[in-house]
Amino acid sequence: MANTQHGGISIELEHIFPIIKKWLYSEKEIFLREITSNACDAITKLRRLISLGEAKDIKLDAKIKVVLDKDASTLTVIDNGIGMTEEEVKKYICQIALSGALDFIQKYEGESTEAGQNGIIGHFGLGFYSSFMVSDTVDVITKSYTGAPCVKWTCGEDGNYEIENDYDDEDDLLDGFGTAVVMHINDEGKEFLSEYKLKEVLGKYCAFMPVPIFFEDENAEEPAESEENEPKEPQPVNDTEPLWQKNPSECTDEEYKDFYRKVFSDWKEPLFHIHLKADYPLNFKGILYFPRISNEYESLEGQVKLFYNQVFVADNIKEVIPEYLLMLKGVLDCPELPLNVSRSYLQNSGYVSKISAHITKKVADKLNQMFTNDRENFESIWRDLKTFVEYGCMRDRKFYDRVNANILFEKCGGGFVTLDEYLESAKEKHENKIYYANDATAQSKYISMFTAEGIDVILLDRVIDTQFIHTIEQNRESVKFCRIDAEVADVLKADGDKTENTAVADLFKKIAGDSTKVEFDRLKDASTPALLNISEEARRMNDMMKLYNMGAGMPLEQTLILNTASPLVDKMTGLVDSGNNELAETIARQIYMLSSLSQRPLTAEELVAFLNDSYDILGKL
Repeated sequence: MANTQHGGISIELEHIFPIIKKWLYSEKEIFLREITSNACDAITKLRRLISLGEAKDIKLDAKIKVVLDKDASTLTVIDNGIGMTEEEVKKYICQIALSGALDFIQKYEGESTEAGQNGIIGHFGLGFYSSFMVSDTVDVITKSYTGAPCVKWTCGEDGNYEIENDYDDEDDLLDGFGTAVVMHINDEGKEFLSEYKLKEVLGKYCAFMPVPIFFEDENAEEPAESEENEPKEPQPVNDTEPLWQKNPSECTDEEYKDFYRKVFSDWKEPLFHIHLKADYPLNFKGILYFPRISNEYESLEGQVKLFYNQVFVADNIKEVIPEYLLMLKGVLDCPELPLNVSRSYLQNSGYVSKISAHITKKVADKLNQMFTNDRENFESIWRDLKTFVEYGCMRDRKFYDRVNANILFEKCGGGFVTLDEYLESAKEKHENKIYYANDATAQSKYISMFTAEGIDVILLDRVIDTQFIHTIEQNRESVKFCRIDAEVADVLKADGDKTENTAVADLFKKIAGDSTKVEFDRLKDASTPALLNISEEARRMNDMMKLYNMGAGMPLEQTLILNTASPLVDKMTGLVDSGNNELAETIARQIYMLSSLSQRPLTAEELVAFLNDSYDILGKL
């Protein structure tokens, strides 16, 4: 006959139970993760005892059931795990925060073994009391695998409990042994009496737990029958063998893509993935993906999900991933971290910093491997990777050292080269100097002049590029980057007369302003009357000031190079010398405006004047 005992939760601080009930977790929904994790632990323990021969004649069909009964306002989590005796109930439930995990591990695994290596989170530790965040009463019905009598523990929201030993499980909640946690949902937790809400929470926190989880709705209609008039087999709501738990050699490319689509609901294929499997002392697994970014201004915010032995812990824990790789998406399973990890813990954890360093190395190794083994594919995705890699090199010298030899630069004429490949091909004509353009359209004339001389021009058309090439110059002091409109390269110059004409120079200064220098040179390309150049140093300083919101930047000193090989410049010089200043000035304005177009858009006033002059010149033909 059942014997009923009464008592109160053993606590050291007065009124702590109401505090736990209300403030144990910031999100109420975590209670379902905690209770389901406990059920998973109970099964993990029983499996271990079976493997050790401690639990004999037990054939375990491991499963967890989450049962909703909206009419009764109950939510029940049932496992067929190790169960508890009356003494164990008193020890592990009636004393807040005393977990049975440590006792179990020390007894069956040895004192030096860490909990994380066995997948035991802490059966009936503090997390169990999260159930009171949504319940006014909680029943625990449990029967030990040892055959000890069934026990029922009932506790109200005031912390007072009663225990019935030799309890008659008349509702057959347990199948021989195991534990059922029956939560009588209160008004504050009514949202968790919704099938949709429960499946959402299970999908978030329990999608990859290692024990099959089945959801049942007691008030739902009977399941539909198949064509053979047999009820459909219920399917677990979780995947017990997630991809990251497998060896990379066992996974196909399609499986990696399917996993990405399933976890992140992103239907754009990722650029590539990295399967992580670190053994002692780090002991963590995971899969990271480089997402495909549509354009430079798309959000670079990634999403890395943190797990503890297949139990979801948190989204996007930034402390685990190097700051410059935050665009990554993926999962990390870190059993050395506590299940209820705090941000302050992560910020001060040596284990976390080692994980971060390991991830950095693996990303660098993957990039180098792709370059070496499949350069064609690597080049095809380089523009998607470029910003990430450049930023990483700027933020982390070790990352730069690992990948710098395989960083690609896109040529304006098509194709890609590494820095060393570019320098090797250029050493006869412009040793240790790299010519680049930032706008292939506006600077097309310059590009064609360089191309005619067999000089490759690389394209650096993103905001970060100017900062990145500064990083390269700091690490390779002999190498200098020069925009093609910063100076007149020696290879573009021709032999012959480049005599200065003071009157012509004064005319252009009148048009361009005092901040513009006027010089004369003779170029091989006679079709170009003038080039407007701005020094590399001045432009970079101006760009930096704009980037860091230090005003509009300083007025740039520019140099107008007049090409004495140009028939147009020669004709204009003759007009000046002959005193036809009106036509000479019109031509000079046109030359200046045309040369300015490669540097900047014309102002509204300049554009009107440019069009009027153009029409005027055409009218005189």
